[in-house]
Amino acid sequence: MGRRSGGLIGAWAEAQRQQQRQYEEARRQEARRQREYERDQRARERDLARMHREQQAAYRRQREADALRRTEEIEARVAELSGLLAAGCGAPAFRVAALRREAAVAEFAPGPLAVPVPVPDPRAYVAHGGGWGPGARARAQQEAQDRYRQDWETARLAEERRLRELADYRHRYEQWAAGQLAEVRAHNEGVGTMAVALRAGDPDTVVEYFSAALYANSVWPEGFPRQVTAAFDPGPRQLVLSWELPALEVVPESRSARYMINADQVKESPRPVTQRRSLYREVLAQSVLLALRDVFAADEYQVLESVALNGFVDDYDPATGRRAEIVVASVVAERAVFGGLRLELVNAVDCLGDALGGTLSTKPDQRAAVRPVRTPEQVGVDVVSHGGGAEPDLLEMDPLEFEDLVAELFRARGMQAVTTQRSGDGGVDVDAVDPDPISGGKIVVQVKRYRNTVPPSAVRDLYGTVQDQGANKGVLVTTSGFGPGSYTFANGKPLTLVSGPELVDLLHMHGLLGRLGGGPAPSTVPAAPASAATLVLPVDPPAGAPAEGAAGEEYNVLGMDWSGAVALDVCALVCRGGRVLGDDWFVFFNNPGTPDGAVRMLGGFAGDRAAVRVAFDALPAGADRLVLVAAVDPEVNPDADLAGFTGAGIRLRDADGAELDRLEVSDGRPAETALVLGSFRRRAGGDWDFVVGGKGYEGGLEELVGDFGIDVE
Repeated sequence: MGRRSGGLIGAWAEAQRQQQRQYEEARRQEARRQREYERDQRARERDLARMHREQQAAYRRQREADALRRTEEIEARVAELSGLLAAGCGAPAFRVAALRREAAVAEFAPGPLAVPVPVPDPRAYVAHGGGWGPGARARAQQEAQDRYRQDWETARLAEERRLRELADYRHRYEQWAAGQLAEVRAHNEGVGTMAVALRAGDPDTVVEYFSAALYANSVWPEGFPRQVTAAFDPGPRQLVLSWELPALEVVPESRSARYMINADQVKESPRPVTQRRSLYREVLAQSVLLALRDVFAADEYQVLESVALNGFVDDYDPATGRRAEIVVASVVAERAVFGGLRLELVNAVDCLGDALGGTLSTKPDQRAAVRPVRTPEQVGVDVVSHGGGAEPDLLEMDPLEFEDLVAELFRARGMQAVTTQRSGDGGVDVDAVDPDPISGGKIVVQVKRYRNTVPPSAVRDLYGTVQDQGANKGVLVTTSGFGPGSYTFANGKPLTLVSGPELVDLLHMHGLLGRLGGGPAPSTVPAAPASAATLVLPVDPPAGAPAEGAAGEEYNVLGMDWSGAVALDVCALVCRGGRVLGDDWFVFFNNPGTPDGAVRMLGGFAGDRAAVRVAFDALPAGADRLVLVAAVDPEVNPDADLAGFTGAGIRLRDADGAELDRLEVSDGRPAETALVLGSFRRRAGGDWDFVVGGKGYEGGLEELVGDFGIDVE
């Protein structure tokens, strides 16, 4: 029993020892894991601390770099102001020849129309298959010959069309080129006549020419005004000028910038007041001398004996508190005296006062005025002013002033136009009458000074106003733009939509001022033109000319043909499911291409009545279908429907115009004016399949695109 008992105790003791060893091993493992965790934690903390220090150091370097850049900007501005006269003297002198234009026009560039349509190669039409019997081989050979004759006839018709369009394009080009050259000759003849009048000392010509010379120098820094009032006294042959000078703000208030770590900000050190005043007086003196230099340097015919110049700042008069032109510099410069100066080496303030005997305000920063020697108004002849501030920003213009400007535009176009009363105007801002006995009549104009796209509801409202007032036409003028829904609704109706860029072009075309933000527009005073004008041929690309692929992608051409004489607009929508990606992805007559160029209208192509170019691989990843639709053109066939739309099909061509397949589409039905022709749908593997459409709409293109998410309400 003792041995048995001893055996049990020994087993128990051994189990206890094993358990103890396992416990101790577990403790050691836990202690080891704890030590590793603490070591890793300390390493992470060190890494985070290092990263934080590195981020702080990088942030500090960035802020210090910002401060350095700001300091460099300030120093560059001061250097520009200090070296204004020297830089201006290095600019070429203005000459009469600078006003002449080169008699050159853009070369005739027909693009794809210059390339003949390739003729099918008969060797490529070899019979394949057809069985072993002689009859089967003969049928296969006959089918190959038929395909060749059909393709040859298609190529012949396409070549004839190309030649016609090439001849028409050349004719339009020659007309345009002749008009451009005639315009250049007339302009240069006018310059020659002006030169004769300038040499003879005609006062109006002298004033206009030397005013242009003041605007020709391109070294004037940003923020400098460009306003001049001038008159010419032919007796003493003296040109009298009032030339606007910059205000104190052109001189930086700061001397340098430094990053303050504790405050975490870039602090600018102020420029000493005495230093800023001194630099400002120097800038004014340099500006006066540079203006005199530009005038005398431009006097190639020795028309002037002297120039009287008064430099003024447009500021508040300390005596009255009202805005006024305060003269802060005045001088009369004789040609003989001024010609002996080396302006690039002089001290501007001393030169103006001592060498030329002029006067410069001792405290121009405090608007202390000096007495002008002679003003243009004292000459006793016509006074001409140029400049007078920046071109007005249409987006910031007072609404009433904007309406007045639009009315002035209509008057400039030969119409009678008045703005309406603010109340009870029935939605009309400008009433206009076109006096043309055939195409004229009453026009109602609505003006929308918007920054965002004009909604289609505004176009609908205008159409209602046209109908209510019995007007011949409605015009909606805006500073922004219109979406496809607006153009779709306006199509076929007596409505004209004028977007912001189109408005600016019309204003400038008729000598009126206006811009759409972006800072001051260039002055309208004549300046030296470029040596050769950059001309753009103002004609549309020929209807049969293929466009370039989207970003170099390969593309296909989807050509439409149909029977019947009905005129149709063929459009394309890039969609995800049943919704168009956005207004810009609806390709139609007023939006001929998608933003990425993957889809573009071609008009006709290789005998087709309409065509769309598509780079399928370039379509957005989010697009899974391209929908083709057709609608009756209400301007050509206002009363037509799609009953005559039969025998229609889509020719799938490659980029060379070779036909790859023909896709049949549904015929049109009576009373319907728009039809979904079909859609190309992207499959899982990236391939595109064609699915025939057929859904028709009695409400035309407007109703159809509404189903695809285009807002026309």
